[in-house]
Amino acid sequence: MTYRTGTYVVDVRENRLVQVIGAAEDRVQVRRPGGGLEWEVPPSVLRLATREERNAAGLRPYQTGCGRCAELEAARRAAAAGGDGAVAGDATAAALTHWVTEHCGRGDEGRR
Repeated sequence: MTYRTGTYVVDVRENRLVQVIGAAEDRVQVRRPGGGLEWEVPPSVLRLATREERNAAGLRPYQTGCGRCAELEAARRAAAAGGDGAVAGDATAAALTHWVTEHCGRGDEGRR
């Protein structure tokens, strides 16, 4: 199985949190969150990072490098600052829906 670009996974060999940045045939390209050197690993040594693991690392969905994530996070923050709970809730739901559908889980090659 493959993971979508931007997904945070754990390399189980070293229990290291990494981010998927691409794939090449039978290898997955990863790097540490926030950047740095890239390397390739077989998909069999990866598992999806839990929310707790992502939060413990200080990561939030909008930190994927995805322009849409950043846009939705900015809208969410603006809505929260505006004080309207319904608008803020809708903005949060939109950001999380995008995060889940585009960056979480294992997807087919067409959704990477």
